Amino acid sequence: MSVEIFNGTMQKFGAPDTVICQFQYWSVLLRPAQLTLGALVLVAHEPVQSFSALSSTSFAELQIVTGKIDTALKKAFQYDKLNYLMLMMVDPDVHFHVIPRYAQAREFAGKTFLDAGWPGVPDFSRINETDKEMNQQIIEHLISCWECS
Repeated sequence: MSVEIFNGTMQKFGAPDTVICQFQYWSVLLRPAQLTLGALVLVAHEPVQSFSALSSTSFAELQIVTGKIDTALKKAFQYDKLNYLMLMMVDPDVHFHVIPRYAQAREFAGKTFLDAGWPGVPDFSRINETDKEMNQQIIEHLISCWECS
C-alpha cells in the first residue's frame, strides 16, 4: 500500500528517494549511511514520539513489516544476525535502525562492506562509504527481494 507519508525523520533519511516499501503505518527506507550492507530505517507514520503511544493497529502491522524485512535482507545479503535499535535521541518520530550484522565482509557491486562492530554492538562511528549511485543499487536489489504487499 503506497501512502506517500514523509515525516521529518523519513525526510532526514532521504525520503522519498530512499523508500523501499510503505505500509499503512510504517515505512522502510535505506539508511543512506550504510553502517553495514543493507542497513535500513523503519519509521512509524503516526505522529507520536513514544513507542508506547503507537496504536494497536500500528503494533499489529509491525509484526508483518519486520517479517518482510527479515526475509528480504536474508535473501539479499545473507546476514548473520539482525539488530533492531530504537535510539530516538535526535529524531523524534518513532523509528528503528535495522542493522544487518555480518561475521565476515560482504561484497556487493564491486565494493567490500565490513561490520566494524562484529561481534559486539554496531559501531556507528564507522560506516561503509557509499554514494547515491551505490545506494540506489542497494535499494533496487532489496526491492527485487521484497514482498511489499
